Amino acid sequence: MRIISLNANGIRAAERKGFFLWLEQQNADVICIQETKAQVDQLKAEAFWPQGYHTHYHDAEKKGYSGVALYCRQKPDEIITGMGDHEFDSEGRYIEAKFANLSVISLYMPSGSAKEERQQVKYRCMDHMMQKLTEMKSSGRDYIICGDWNIAHKNADIRNWKGNQKNSGFLPEERAWLDTLFDKIGFIDAFRELEQEEHQYTWWSNRGQAWAKNVGWRIDYQILSPGLRGKVLSTEIYTEQRFSDHAPLIIDYDYTISSS
Repeated sequence: MRIISLNANGIRAAERKGFFLWLEQQNADVICIQETKAQVDQLKAEAFWPQGYHTHYHDAEKKGYSGVALYCRQKPDEIITGMGDHEFDSEGRYIEAKFANLSVISLYMPSGSAKEERQQVKYRCMDHMMQKLTEMKSSGRDYIICGDWNIAHKNADIRNWKGNQKNSGFLPEERAWLDTLFDKIGFIDAFRELEQEEHQYTWWSNRGQAWAKNVGWRIDYQILSPGLRGKVLSTEIYTEQRFSDHAPLIIDYDYTISSS
């Protein structure tokens, strides 16, 4: 089973940069998109409804902002839009596809970098998601939660870790939240299931020469419920082409999507 996650930073911009042509060659079972920055009625072109996939969008109420999507090769048993809190659901941050005992989620956690008010929104979303993740664990279902979590976890996940300890995305409270998720609740960072080379990132600032110098952050994850430990076969952060300021995260699993 191959799952791809990408913060597209505008699905229409990513399409112009060749994302959907690349996607046709990837043989993915589920594609999770974040930051579509579009309303469904603006996505009339065939490209945005990939052939051979069941396509689902969850838009933000505000135009040109946020939004998530799922492209699923197999028809989901059910699609859930929203994480159950209007503050975040009005921003189009969560969409879940259910297949028998597996749920695959496209998640776009808030960024707190714009201003302090948004950091408080981020903390509220973290609190809400932690409760939801705890419920997921006790449900007995398998979960793969893909997306832009807007937090780099360890020093290895950010090139300039020393200079970013007071910046949103690498604050001690945010990192501790991921510690809790992984170490106490038992969820798994799929990318770290396998040994990785140094300096593997998924996002690069548009400032300076961040991309050219690989001064990046790893803030995009596929996070697994505890029962999926040991199922990761291969991981790749695809950087040969640029579709966004984020790179696609591709993970193959020893898992078969079954019908219920």
